[in-house]
Amino acid sequence: MHELKQLSLEAVPKALDRADRYRLLNEPGVAESICIDVLRVDPDNRQAIVMLLLALTEQFEQERQGALARSRELLPRFADDYSRAYWAGIICERWARAHLKRSVPSSRAAAHQSLTEAMSWFEKAEALRQPGNDEALLHWNTCVRMMARHELVASVEERTEHQLE
Repeated sequence: MHELKQLSLEAVPKALDRADRYRLLNEPGVAESICIDVLRVDPDNRQAIVMLLLALTEQFEQERQGALARSRELLPRFADDYSRAYWAGIICERWARAHLKRSVPSSRAAAHQSLTEAMSWFEKAEALRQPGNDEALLHWNTCVRMMARHELVASVEERTEHQLE
């Protein structure tokens, strides 16, 4: 097995530009690799953490559980409660989108559950946001519209759980 080579700290900005370019070229796996290299030399680089999270969520359709778990592992690396809640919502929203692209019988119920969870995270982020920052609100509205557009409703299990509470 070959050893990984370490990126120099000076190369971080250009590496992040390259990772962003690979995301735009629909190559999230390459962007993920670059972000991991950046985080090896600059572990608190917020831009690299965000880009890695986005690259992982862009792989939900292909990889499913592995990318979901790895994206959630990044949440504690965010410095504030707002960011952790906001990005947790993004993960759930994108997981729901991946479910909607599958044609499995349980996909619609899973998408509804993920959107409901995303909305909960976005509500938390909205309560913690800075004045003028309505990003969480915009994503909340997107989730509501996706539920309406796809006519998503809670599964029987979800409705039963709510009735028992």
